[in-house]
Amino acid sequence: MSAHDPVARITLNNPARRNALSAAVLEELLRALREVGGSDATGLVLAANGPVFSAGHDFADVVGRDALGVADLMRLCTDVMLTMHAVPQVIVARVHALATAAGCQLVASADLAVAARSAGFALPGGKGGWFCHTPSVAVGRAVGRKRLVEMAFTGDVVDAETACAWGLVNRVVDDAELDDAVDDLMARATRGSAAAKAWGKRVLYAQLDRPESDAYAVACEAMAASSQTAAAREGMTAFLEKRRPVWAE
Repeated sequence: MSAHDPVARITLNNPARRNALSAAVLEELLRALREVGGSDATGLVLAANGPVFSAGHDFADVVGRDALGVADLMRLCTDVMLTMHAVPQVIVARVHALATAAGCQLVASADLAVAARSAGFALPGGKGGWFCHTPSVAVGRAVGRKRLVEMAFTGDVVDAETACAWGLVNRVVDDAELDDAVDDLMARATRGSAAAKAWGKRVLYAQLDRPESDAYAVACEAMAASSQTAAAREGMTAFLEKRRPVWAE
């Protein structure tokens, strides 16, 4: 992030380990997310270097743990995913290659995702010995029950076009166009009042997956309260006066 670019960027950068999510990597990622969340950034791009976006949990960090140790690791991973929803910035995942298990969970937990045509997505535990229980939480909320069951049980790689059709990613573009597509989606997703967008993100995640009546109760309360903010007043007044709004924040 710079004065000329209000979008922050976090890049997984351990290609030799296939950007595996060890406890150390997850702790660093959590710190980075919290740092961005407390900044003036309007958006965040989550990307990766190397031939794989992320292979998920680092088995070398798992195999020596007992059940309590693995539970601690899963709680840390969950904190990362929930923090992605809690920070006020719009998060766009930039997926250039294979995203498996908890790596696929990262993509599903992002607010938006753009995939290169060469990208692939999988929950490989279904064909191995350690089922992808926690990745299924986020992936299932993106793709729906039947598609989740297919991914989780077969462990097969889902290509980018299918992932888009299923709702796991928003766009699929040629690899050479990935950065431009990410920037374009981010620009459109962050226009308008940053304060209104932050409140909107918080309420969206608060009402999703609740029973319809509960969701409406949450949304109605937020809609009424947010109508009194400076951003809402400016937006409505500018529309009535047929002028461009001027956002204070």
